[in-house]
Amino acid sequence: MSTSIAPQQLIRLAQEFDAPLYVYDAATMRRQYHKLENAFKDCNVKIHYAMKALSNINVLKIFKELGAGLDAVSIEEVKIGLMAGYAAEEILYTPNCVSFAEIEACIDLGVKLNIDNISILEQFGNKYGNTVPVCIRVNPHIMAGGHYKISTGHIDSKFGISIHQMRHVERLIKSLNIKVEGIHMHTGSDILDVGVFLNGAEILFDLALGFPDIEYIDFGSGFKVGYKPDDVTTDIDVLGEGLTERYRKFCREYGKDIQIHFEPGKFLVSESGYFLAKVNVIKQTTATVFAGLDAGFNHLMRPTLYDSYHHITNLSNPEGKQRVYTVVGYICETDTFAWDRPLPEVNEGDILCFHNAGAYGFMMASNYNSRTRPAEVLVDGDDYKLIRRRETLDDILATQVL
Repeated sequence: MSTSIAPQQLIRLAQEFDAPLYVYDAATMRRQYHKLENAFKDCNVKIHYAMKALSNINVLKIFKELGAGLDAVSIEEVKIGLMAGYAAEEILYTPNCVSFAEIEACIDLGVKLNIDNISILEQFGNKYGNTVPVCIRVNPHIMAGGHYKISTGHIDSKFGISIHQMRHVERLIKSLNIKVEGIHMHTGSDILDVGVFLNGAEILFDLALGFPDIEYIDFGSGFKVGYKPDDVTTDIDVLGEGLTERYRKFCREYGKDIQIHFEPGKFLVSESGYFLAKVNVIKQTTATVFAGLDAGFNHLMRPTLYDSYHHITNLSNPEGKQRVYTVVGYICETDTFAWDRPLPEVNEGDILCFHNAGAYGFMMASNYNSRTRPAEVLVDGDDYKLIRRRETLDDILATQVL
């Protein structure tokens, strides 16, 4: 799997900023944004970046310059988005299982609100009536694909209001005079079958006909990116063709040209990211050869949490003889990045590169084992800059009361 940043530049960055290190490529982010934008060029489309994937302010500013809005899932994300320069109306706040006090605070900040719970919708209607417009998040009961932990539109998911509860929703809207400006769904990551996504879209289009004042339909995201060489991905162009045709039909039926929204996170930043780690030890056992790194699941959680695959390259010895390694971390747990992975011969001190580490890499990092979190570097053409310094022990102790 090739890198958009030259391997030798990645090594130089690891030497300058030390490892472990997250490196992001701005050009890849822009490429992915334009790819999605072009697929829906014949629609009235608005892209909201799902900032939970990677919320560094420097990254948010890139998407702001491209014309994106933001998808935020917490009041902290909302505030970071405002600090990054987004107008309140460019931010869609989609909470789940938060207190009503947090929802009130976000309404006070002026952002758009997306509600996925009948209880919260009723509380909202009793307080605000039609004075604050709202979007309704629907659970279409669709299994889009991928790991069950990242699928959010199936019948057992905690997200969204069931399509079978729409009659109840309609009663609340009418009795409490709630102004609904949008309908929303998000089936989760790793959409493997464009047809499944289009089935969900059909459900939303049909539901939207029952809401006379909507301004947009939000289809969430879940577009699959390739983690393995030659991996299957969501065919964005085919999806664009199919959804555009159905969108035009809906607009004719609805009587006006509404916006369609998307909320990609992983699709926009995953391929832009590289996680660099140094090999501390090579440990031969009776069963395997371990390559032990100066990092662990405290820095890259996805392989442990989701059994996810990240392609790994040996930047220090790319032409070395192929050998098989189990790549592990230094956390006091079973801390495995990859089992029985063929790699060019790995030596102590080599720099290994984990590809597709831009989404949910740093964001899921922790201080487990009292380890510090790594630095982040942004590469933009010939320029690069540190966008988050490496943590120190003082950072870990800063919130402790001694």
